Amino acid sequence: MQMSIVVLIISILLFFVLFFGIGFILNMLLRMSWIMAIIYPIIAILIIDKVRFVEYFTDSSAAFHSLGQKLASLATADILILTSGLAGAIAAGITIKMLRRNGYQMF
Repeated sequence: MQMSIVVLIISILLFFVLFFGIGFILNMLLRMSWIMAIIYPIIAILIIDKVRFVEYFTDSSAAFHSLGQKLASLATADILILTSGLAGAIAAGITIKMLRRNGYQMF
């Protein structure tokens, strides 16, 4: 199944804005600038893989083998969309750092 270019662009923007917003709010509340950039790979794995999270601890070899197969079979569009989410999380950390450096105390 192919994705149209319009859907791809909207998905990229949606993931960037979504993870920028979530990252910004988490950074503001927890006062940890890079919390979302650290959590994002776990969220991406949960989006990609259909294995339950507990199985990474109970049946590690099968779970990681399944994850490797899923990662290898990702389409270019999926990689672009997930990368834009990571870029949004990193942009939120950079924005918070800049706001704190400029003297905004609530951030």
